[in-house]
Amino acid sequence: MPIYEYVCNDCEARYERIVMSAKQKIECPKCASKRHTLQLSVFSAGKSSSGSASSASSAPAGCGGCTPNTCGCN
Repeated sequence: MPIYEYVCNDCEARYERIVMSAKQKIECPKCASKRHTLQLSVFSAGKSSSGSASSASSAPAGCGGCTPNTCGCN
């Protein structure tokens, strides 16, 4: 059951809905319009069961992920 984010095409309200099926009618909670645009959203992944999260960068803590000797983090 995915949670989708929408923006109303009429009043521009932003809202989320759990969608149980493709036939489910979605309407704006503010103005009841059925005209909306599906938004792209960011998702979150939890830690692995071993307790360590994988890192896409080997940058030190507090560093923005830049390459060594290019930003002054070192």
